[in-house]
Amino acid sequence: MEYNDILKELRSKLGDSSEENIRILRVEGDRYAKEGNIDGIKAAGELIMENMPEEQKEELKRLTHIDGERLDEVYNKIVEHINKKEIIEAKSLAERLYKKITVDFAEGENSVFVSLRNPFEDNLYHFLYKPEKVLNRAPFDFATYLTTYAYILIETGSTIDAVPVLEKAIEYNPVDCGPKFELAEIYKIIKNKKQLLQITRDTLKVASSPIAIGRCYANVGYALTDSQEYEDAAIFYTAAAMFAPDPSIPLEMKHLADLMGKPIVPPTQQQIIDTMKKHDIEFGPDKDVISIAAQLASHYITENDIPNALQALKITYNLTLDDKVKELILKYDPKSAMLRPKPQEKPNIKQTVNNNPEE
Repeated sequence: MEYNDILKELRSKLGDSSEENIRILRVEGDRYAKEGNIDGIKAAGELIMENMPEEQKEELKRLTHIDGERLDEVYNKIVEHINKKEIIEAKSLAERLYKKITVDFAEGENSVFVSLRNPFEDNLYHFLYKPEKVLNRAPFDFATYLTTYAYILIETGSTIDAVPVLEKAIEYNPVDCGPKFELAEIYKIIKNKKQLLQITRDTLKVASSPIAIGRCYANVGYALTDSQEYEDAAIFYTAAAMFAPDPSIPLEMKHLADLMGKPIVPPTQQQIIDTMKKHDIEFGPDKDVISIAAQLASHYITENDIPNALQALKITYNLTLDDKVKELILKYDPKSAMLRPKPQEKPNIKQTVNNNPEE
């Protein structure tokens, strides 16, 4: 449903009482948040503003605006600056956005703000972290906003300063791989193998796509190459190529083969499993991630909520390659482009293009 259609539908549910209208809109806004419907969240927010007393309206505007612009509009400007290579301008604006978010949306004694983007993230967050404080839905994707600021800091040479920014981004959404990957890049730059392996383990616990899992394995391969553990590095790079071939992996493996002075021989799956265990890493997707996606799919099919069911089904299939799940996806979405092909018996480490991106 388009934004204007959502507005129209929401208006049809409202009456003459501003107080009752706000109650209705908050319920609807929470529903849209759980569905990951950004247009729905914005529409509900806009109508809540309309129905608020002037004093409350001004306070909400103060929280969600900088110099008369909504925070998402400010973020879009930052992205425009980055795309135009205007890094200094982007940094100045991103710093203001960072301060605004961390001051006005800070964790309280009894509540915390979170930027969970869809039902899967919401359920995974509750399962893994079992929050005791009241969760307040942040009005925008703060984890992404702060990760972008950290990226700018790294690009402008303030690499270490980016660490607390990314840690704050992770607080807003601990199940988003984005800030964790950016933190891993910092540990690669400063050659902190211990921290790189730990953030990678943390990322694997929430990784919900082959691309994310492959990137985790590639990061470990990089760290092990740097510490001259070449045989183990080769195994992690091979595993990365098995999950989600990336143009950089064959180049890294060629460099690794040169360092070893011999070609890399594809390992058996058991060799991969044994080597990963040595580094306290499990081979394959996290079982809890699969379980939550599968349960969500079942729930939404029962509720006849096909869009959310498809999202959960696609996560489940891409992590398990279960043919029964694939059949369900094609039943509801015959032209689905989010299906990962089953890998070859031996990993094709020369492939450089991922034809079935999940993210």
